[in-house]
Amino acid sequence: MFRHRRRAFAGALFLVLVFQSPAFAATGLPNSIAATGDSITRAYNTGFWPFTDNPAGSWSTGTTSSVNSHYLRILARHPAIRGRAYNDAKSGALMRDLNGQMATVVTQKVDYITVLMGGNDVCQPSVGQMTAVADFRTQFDTAMRTITTGSPNANVFVLSIPDVYNLWLVLKGNSIARFIWALGNVCQAMLANPLSTAQADVDRRAFVRQRDIDFNGALADVCSRYSQCRFDGNAVFNTTFTVSDVSTRDYFHPSLSGQAKLAAGSWTVGYWGP
Repeated sequence: MFRHRRRAFAGALFLVLVFQSPAFAATGLPNSIAATGDSITRAYNTGFWPFTDNPAGSWSTGTTSSVNSHYLRILARHPAIRGRAYNDAKSGALMRDLNGQMATVVTQKVDYITVLMGGNDVCQPSVGQMTAVADFRTQFDTAMRTITTGSPNANVFVLSIPDVYNLWLVLKGNSIARFIWALGNVCQAMLANPLSTAQADVDRRAFVRQRDIDFNGALADVCSRYSQCRFDGNAVFNTTFTVSDVSTRDYFHPSLSGQAKLAAGSWTVGYWGP
């Protein structure tokens, strides 16, 4: 009888240890959070001053109530996180910059890290300037090794890159958007000649979208190799953003409505959602 009890206890202990691992859904809310990424995570162009960062509006660590960021969602259930949110993202960053951001995160000793990076690797002035998939994968893996070595108990949540083809589809009929895209040289790999139905332009858009998809595949694959990492299953890529979700200053970055949609959609498939 005692042998049976010992076996039952050992089995129960094994299950407790397994399900407390970061490889599975975390049971405890974090005491701190850090955001990594680019201008989306900096909530660029959502504040009072145009063409500037507005980290208060960030989907990840922001404090704007209408966005209801990951930080605010955690704070509502776990007050210990108050004031311990770090936005280490940088506008204009590419995947090659993530390792440096992760090195900063390591010094902050946080429990939860969000990653939304790769939009600028897709959105280049031309197709030829997009980051190669192999380089993208290596750069992401290097960053993951940095954070998992330096912060082995932290949970890393990786979001897929939004579908820039959807942005073109939603706004190509807007004459102001087309003017701003051309004037600002915005993501011309995808957004050049937005009304053209010439085969070369159709093929170019398809090629860029496939690169976006391939990048997300690399994110999923690399993330799956680390027990501390969770990928969003392409939830962000599959999100359909509407006109109101996009800034009317540059017709490219998410508006506060878009930031809120990003926060809600990613939270649902994250460690502690819905």
